[in-house]
This record gives sequence, structure tokens and C-alpha cells, in this order.
Amino acid sequence: MTPAARISAAIEILDRVLAGAPAERELTNWGRANRFAGSKDRAAIRDHVFDALRCLGSFAALGGARTGRGVMLGALRASGQDVAALFSGERFAPAVVTESEAAALDAPAPDDLAQFDWPAWMLPQLREALGDDFGTVSEVMRQRAPVTLRVNIARATRPEMIEALAAEGIQTLPHETVETALIVTDGARRVQTSQAYLTGLVEVQDASSQAAVGLIPVPDRARVLDYCAGGGGKALALAARFPDSQIFTHDIDAGRMRDIPVRAERAGVNLHVLPPGKPEKSYDVVLVDAPCSGSGTWRRSPEAKWRLTPERLDGLVRIQSQVLDNASKLVSSGGALVYMTCSVLPCENHDRIAHLAADGRWSLEAAQRWLPDPQGDGFYYATLRKLA
Repeated sequence: MTPAARISAAIEILDRVLAGAPAERELTNWGRANRFAGSKDRAAIRDHVFDALRCLGSFAALGGARTGRGVMLGALRASGQDVAALFSGERFAPAVVTESEAAALDAPAPDDLAQFDWPAWMLPQLREALGDDFGTVSEVMRQRAPVTLRVNIARATRPEMIEALAAEGIQTLPHETVETALIVTDGARRVQTSQAYLTGLVEVQDASSQAAVGLIPVPDRARVLDYCAGGGGKALALAARFPDSQIFTHDIDAGRMRDIPVRAERAGVNLHVLPPGKPEKSYDVVLVDAPCSGSGTWRRSPEAKWRLTPERLDGLVRIQSQVLDNASKLVSSGGALVYMTCSVLPCENHDRIAHLAADGRWSLEAAQRWLPDPQGDGFYYATLRKLA
């Protein structure tokens, strides 16, 4: 496919996504319906679509319309490419730019473009939450997120994995502050077919998430419950770090945990998968990685930020409070309740643990926030200690 044909395909897919269809589904459907497209074509179209969704507001402002065509015109303008050469109307290329589109492309660019790439209704609370970092974070969130690996320290060292991955054409650098993390600098699309990944020596996991797991206070031979385990990424990291402890996984949806036994076997660790609603009691550590807006990870799932509504956020906050209340009852006397989200919003983070921290039965032991940066996602961590 030509570069212009790839843009035409991206426009077609974006129009469906902007009408409410899931991006992943539309990309898959397009690939099945256009089997002539090679893997490089599909990858390039995917990049166009997700870059456009990350920068949907600013690209629409630059291109003059919040449509697939308008957004792609804005994307080309933002990158300084020759719009006329690509919107030529020739074989498989988008139609020639209209007079109104040309006028929009020639108009002065709005000031502070990055702010357009947040939902407008969220701007006040984001400015308050991020403070002086608002501009920097806004710009970071318009870029692609890094691909980061967690080295399975139960079976390998980071230098060994750097060498093994390089032999498979995957270049990595050690994270500056997270001892288990490797940042992929080249060959990211090879990771999930590499022997290092297939044999459980590395897992894909963001650096901020790894850093948070590294803060969890796990005593010797502890009983640890990952209450909202999902696919089990944090439980796997805990099992590698604390091989003498018992790590239990639980989730309200058993389907989310279906891959945990396979992943645990591949990693060479032991996890105990509990049925939904039956987590038992008296754990030394209960981890709550709560359902949240994902605002710290919107580089990876950019359509999620445009789907979020005030009502949906209010619903998530209620769920977080309920989950915390349920999980807190499972912590043994003197044990730790660990709360995490991949959100940058105080209403999902500090505000949720404030009522427990103010309770005479709990003490806030630690809290940390990571803002999105070139090496990791936005994340929140807190530990509350249950008093005897």
C-alpha cells in the first residue's frame, strides 16, 4: 500500500471509531476485509489510528473537523507533511482538499494545543491535580507510551535478559530507577514471539506498576491476596520477588483470571487462584489494584479518555470505595492494605483512602504518585496498616 492509501484506510476506520465503535474491533475487521494489506501496512494504519486518538482534539483543531478526514489532515499538518501530495485523489488516495479544508489548514494554530487532547470537562480537575506539571504531562500524553518489560527475577537477571533479547533482535535499556524494568528501544513488535517472553523470563509491565509492586511490604512467609487480580501481572511480580510467601489471586470476574495458571507455569512461580466471592480472610497483605479511569495510561488506550463521562467517573469512584471496604475486612490485625490505581485523579486516589486513613483502626503508612513521563505511566500507591 502507498502512504496515501494507508491514510485512506485510517480515515475509514477513524470515522467508525468516532461513531462509537471500538478501535481494536475496527482495525481487526478492516484487516480481515482487506487481506491484500501486509503486516507493515496494518502496523502503519494502526499507528495512524492510535496517534490520531491520542491527539484527537488538537488534530481536529488543526484539520478543521472532528472526523476521520479532518483528524488526519490535522495530523499531517502537525507533522509538517505535504498534505496535497497525500490527499491527491489519485488511486486509493484521499480526495483532494476542499476550499473549506484548505482554509482550516491555513488558519493560525490555536494556542496550547496539548490541552485539546484532554476531555474538556476534565480540564479543571486535571489542572488542579497536576499543578505546575499540567503542561509537561499533557505533552507526554500525546506521545506513544514506552514498551517496558519486567525481568522475572526468580529465574533471570537483567543483564542476562538484555543479552538474550538482543540476540532475538530486541534492543533494551535498563530503567534508571526500577531494578526489574527494561525499556524496549527497538523491536517491540517481536517481544511476544520471543523465547524470553514465551518461556516466562520477561513479562510486559509498565515501569510505574513495577515500582509500585516493589514498595509492597511483604513479611517473611506471608499470605498475600491480590483482590482485583485481573490477568495476574502484579501477583506474578510478587511471586517472583517473594518465593517463600503464598500469593492468592481473586477477581469478581473469573474470566479475567483464566490465563493466570498458564502465565504462572510459564514463569515458574506458584499462584493460588480463588473463585470469585471466596477470598477467605486473615491475609498479611491485601492488594487492591482498583478499577479506575485509567487516566494515567491513556497513551495506551486513548479512546478510553474520550469515552469517559462524569457519570462514569462517579460510578468508578463508588466501586472503588466498595472494593476498599470489602478488601479491608480481609486484612489480619497488623497487616497491610495496599491500594493502587493507574489514575492521576485525586478523586480516585487520595480521596478514596482518606476515610480509612482517618479511621482509628488504620494508619496511613506510605503514599506515592507517579506522573506520566517518557519512561512510565501515571500511577498511585498507598499502604494502610491495620492497627491491633
